[in-house]
Formats: sequence, C-alpha cells, structure tokens
Amino acid sequence: MNYIKRALQSLWAKKGRSVLMIAVFSAILIFVLAGLTIRSGAELATTNAKKSVGATVTLATNREAMFKQQSDSDSDSESTQPDPGSFEQTPVNLSDAEEIAKLSNVKSYSFEASTSADKSTGITPISSDSEETTDTASEAEGKGAPAGMSQGDFQIKGVSQSSSYSDFSSGTASIVEGEAITADDEGTNNVLIEQSLAESNDLSVGDTFKIKDTDDKDVEVTIKGIYKTSSSGDSMSARFNFMNPSNTIFSSYTMVNTLTGSEGETIDSAVYTLDDPKEMDSFVKQANKLIDTDTFSLETNDQMYQQMLQPLNNVSSFAKNIVILVAAAGVIILTLIIMLSIRERKYEIGVLLSLGESRVKVISQFFVEIFVCMIFALGIAAASGNVVGNAVGNQLLSQQTTTTQNADGQAAAGDAGAGQGQAPGGNGGPRGGQTGGNPFTQIEEVKEMNIAVKPTEILSLAGIGLGISLFSIVLSSAGILRLNPKKILIS
Repeated sequence: MNYIKRALQSLWAKKGRSVLMIAVFSAILIFVLAGLTIRSGAELATTNAKKSVGATVTLATNREAMFKQQSDSDSDSESTQPDPGSFEQTPVNLSDAEEIAKLSNVKSYSFEASTSADKSTGITPISSDSEETTDTASEAEGKGAPAGMSQGDFQIKGVSQSSSYSDFSSGTASIVEGEAITADDEGTNNVLIEQSLAESNDLSVGDTFKIKDTDDKDVEVTIKGIYKTSSSGDSMSARFNFMNPSNTIFSSYTMVNTLTGSEGETIDSAVYTLDDPKEMDSFVKQANKLIDTDTFSLETNDQMYQQMLQPLNNVSSFAKNIVILVAAAGVIILTLIIMLSIRERKYEIGVLLSLGESRVKVISQFFVEIFVCMIFALGIAAASGNVVGNAVGNQLLSQQTTTTQNADGQAAAGDAGAGQGQAPGGNGGPRGGQTGGNPFTQIEEVKEMNIAVKPTEILSLAGIGLGISLFSIVLSSAGILRLNPKKILIS
C-alpha cells in the first residue's frame, strides 16, 4: 500500500500540478455529463411527446380507388372525357367508425361531416360582392362545373365536439357566449354561429333561425353558442358567401345528415388519435378488417408526431456525439499530461525501480493520483451539470426547432395553392369538407427540456471517468515499462 501513500504525498507536494489535473478532468467530465443529461432529457421529452401527441388515422372514402373505378368505367364507354358530376363520394358508415373507435390504443376520436346550406328566415349571411360572385359562378359553370350545384350561403361543419376542431384547439376561434358543441348535441339542431354574423342579424344564445336543406325545406336551428374567429379568409371568401369565415356554422355531425337528407347513419370522415404512434401499423391492420377497403381507406398521419420529435432526436444524437468526442479528447489530453509528468519524474521512477519497486506499483501510483483527481472533478461536474446541461440542451433544442420549422414552412409553401378554392359539397352536390389533412389535431412543439442530474447518470459519469483514467494510464505506461533504472540514474 506504499504506492497509495506516495501518490497522496505527491499530490499534496505538487499542488499546482494537482489543481491543473483536477481542472482539466473537471472540464472533461462536465461536458460528458452535459451530454448524458441532455440525452436523458431528450428521451424523457420524447416519451412525454408520445403520450401527449399520439398519431392520427383518418377513415374516409378511398378516393384513389373511386377515381380509378370511374376511369375504367369511362374507358369502356363512348365518352372520352369523364363527367365531373359523375364522381360521387361514398359516405362512411357510422357503425363502422364506432367499431374502429372501440379498438385498443385509441386515445380519442372525432367524427366529421360538412355541407353548405342556403338561408331561409331569421338570418342573412355576411355578403360577398354579389356581382363578382355571380360572374365567378357563371365562369365555373362555363368550365364544366356540375349543373344544379348550389354553393349555398353558409358552410355547415358537423363535428363530435367543437373543442376538438383545429380552429378552437389552436386558438383561432373561441367561444365568447353560450356553450360549445358536445356529444350531448347529437340528434339536435343546436349550432354555433360567428360573432359578427350574430351581431349583424341581432341574434343571441337561445334564438332560432331557419336554413334550407337539400330538398329546399326549412330546418329550424337553435343557437347554443357564439364564437369569435380571427381568421380573415382568403381571396375565395370574397367571392362566395359560404367561404367567408363569418358564415361558418358549427353543429353536430348528425345535423349535417338532416340537411343532406341521409338517414343519420353516415359521416364524411372519422379521425382517430392514437396513444402510441408505434402501434399505428397494428391499429390500421385491425381497422382494415372492419371496413370495405375497396370503398374506404385509412390514412395515417404521424407527421405532427415526427415533426415534434425531429428536434429532440437531433439533440439526442448530438448529445451522444458530445459524450463520444469529449471522452476521446479526454483520453488524449490526459495521456499527454501523464506522459509529460513521467518525463519530469524520471529520476523518481528510477530511484523507485532501483529500490526494487515493481513497475506495476509505479504505474498504480500514477493511476491513484489520477483517480483522486477524478473524484474531485466528479464532484465539481455533478454540482454544475444541471446548469450546463439545461443551458446547452435548450439552446440546441431551440436551434433545431427553428431549423425544422423553416424546412416545414418551405415545404408547405409549395403546396399553399393546392387547397385553395376547394369547397364543401353544396345542396344537391357531393358532401365533404375533408380535402386533406387533419382538422382535429393541433400540437405545440417542445420548447424546453427539463434536464436534471440523476444518480444513474452520476454512476455512468464515474464509469466513463474511470475508463478515461485507465486508457490514459495504459497508453502512457509504455514509457515506464521501457525505463532502465541504471541508465536513468547514470544520466
């Protein structure tokens, strides 16, 4: 045990060298611990994201199969150009949608149906330029729009719960008076109307007005709530009344069936939010057994989940690289320091070897010195790990999130015009408001990671520090093994 005593005496005698060794080792371990804590924080945020976001699966008409079937039918006929009015969207059976909702891993679901309706009595839409509207409608008919399709004065959006709809969940729209549409409103004619529409018609919660269904019959509805929207619409809303955000009326999806004349057992689409995105493929496989896949399709969308996780995955990968690179750099730096120390202490080593001390014990003395310095450095790193880890981790996350948003924004810009001008089915026209995407889910990106040093990370850091010490000693000990005590003392 004399080599341990000599190591402690050497550290005390050479305080400057010992402080330098502790400082160097502290810097190495602080960055290694920062990498470990950042990676752990990213993994924890990923786990929380899985629980909070999930992924969505949309049940809707299989448009690809529908168009293919129609094209095959037209190719067999004498007509060389398909009739636009011949494309009909098959509504989804409500019973099928409810059966799928009972499957495991379904966190929440929402049914959606939409149509347009004309005014009757008690209400007047927020009007667009009537002359421009007329010209645009005439132009549309001249280009082959289905004859007899009425655009309508109002857009009716039927949902299971209005709070799940993107306009409300994202904050674009909010209830200012009355109550939201809920599952309790199924089978009723309760509606939500926009604040400016209510004010222009002097309507309030509890009032009633009438709109026309597809058979041009009056349907009386009751105002359950009034909402306010910050959406200003687009160029199309200035041409068509029903595309003006102020003319959007929310109701239960069952009321849309009443307006379209269906028997109340169909919807346009159903959106399912899953608990665990990893189980998406399994869920789709089970759900496909419950539907006619030639008529309907299940479209998966974990884009939002992946979008949220991409910055976290980047940060986690970067943190892993930090640990590897800093550990490798630590081995190199400490090896050089020990090799310089050996050169300075050749005479001490020569005396010890000449007195019969084994080379193993001489090497062990150097290891004890490094190990003691590592213990002090470990305490310093553990004390400052939280501060460094949070600062570096959140800065990296912020940069990665900004990069991801910019990339998504550029990708979305190319598709910005694709969905403009698409209208829901009007009176007598095909139903549908689901022209792509998922209107029911809104997420917020992870803005910060709660990084905290855990005992397991301290143990991992100690193991890495011990490994760095061992590698450094092994690499630098070759010089000690070659030393000849007689030549050392003579020189």
